[in-house]
Amino acid sequence: MNASIHISKATAADAGIISRIVERSIRVGCALDHRNDAKIVAAWVHNKTVEHISAWLTDHRLYLNIALLQDKPVGVAMAAISGKVAFCYVQPEWFRRGAGQALVQDLEGWLINQGLRQAQLNSTRTSEAFYRHLGYRPCAQTFEVSGLHAIPMDKGLSPPS
Repeated sequence: MNASIHISKATAADAGIISRIVERSIRVGCALDHRNDAKIVAAWVHNKTVEHISAWLTDHRLYLNIALLQDKPVGVAMAAISGKVAFCYVQPEWFRRGAGQALVQDLEGWLINQGLRQAQLNSTRTSEAFYRHLGYRPCAQTFEVSGLHAIPMDKGLSPPS
């Protein structure tokens, strides 16, 4: 992991930048998944507004974090107390620099602190190799939601020794 990556819990002041990071990551970084289909993109981003994100930030069952790389906000991720990793988005120009890995590891640490021993997520095709690299494995049959292929994956979590 790159030493210049800083991960912190997102705050209400971050809602706007989180919305912009998520939408741009979806529109540009996930084109393989949505194939530039405007209806699929609209369905994917419809709940990624500042209003939705602001509500998520006040929900004690959710944890949102933000990554700064060279003091610039470059990524965001969210998990739920249920053990579900809801998303991890990184600005496309910052892919493969460790921000996504740091975000997910921070989420996993939060889940472990909540007493969970397993994380689950639904990956896109774009993200499948990334999640496999982090130790996630397919655990159920791929399904389609809003025109996207979703790959259910899970990973056992262990507290640090």
